[in-house]
Amino acid sequence: MAGKAKSGGVGEGTREHPWHLKTPSGTSEFLAFRDETLDPPALVVKSGSTELRYHLRCINDLHSMLKSRGDWMPLGSADEQKPAAEGTIEAWGRSPKNPVGGGTD
Repeated sequence: MAGKAKSGGVGEGTREHPWHLKTPSGTSEFLAFRDETLDPPALVVKSGSTELRYHLRCINDLHSMLKSRGDWMPLGSADEQKPAAEGTIEAWGRSPKNPVGGGTD
């Protein structure tokens, strides 16, 4: 997964050389990288001083879920304090029915 990410982000996806990405609206930038030294291994997303961590397996879990549903569904963009719209990737990620039980660590 080295080199240029499909989303247009440049980087290797490591802490030293993270992917440089933009939000869907294109108005904000953020960094993302894999950190397999964490327990559990994580996909780390940084925006300013905020750092979010997701189980690294989320990438494969999401891919499997999308394949089972025909490869596409809306992303969703609800504020963390508001419910996610049903039928979105965001709602699936928060659901206790996803492979790791929703939420974040």
